[in-house]
Amino acid sequence: MTAKQVSRRESYEATMKRMSKQSKPKPDEINEPTHYARWAIEPVEMIMQNGLDFWRGNIIKYVMRAGYKQGSYKTTREAEIADLNKAARYIEMRINQLQGKDITE
Repeated sequence: MTAKQVSRRESYEATMKRMSKQSKPKPDEINEPTHYARWAIEPVEMIMQNGLDFWRGNIIKYVMRAGYKQGSYKTTREAEIADLNKAARYIEMRINQLQGKDITE
């Protein structure tokens, strides 16, 4: 191959690579977030179909996604700890409410 042919081939391969990245369907993070879609039923469906209280629903949501939604955390371990802490916070707030305390104590 001549230098010109090599250049055209490299250009073609680079274009095809770029196009394949663009054509891959992106996960639908609104309707099927990957951190929930892994389950047979998404937490929100179970929560709404059963008419759960807000605090109960959030506990279920955070526990089920723990370690699967990394977000701004550096590791999945950090993400899991954060979500479990969020679930624990809702549990503590509910206990405070039942005991007649300020929920943020």
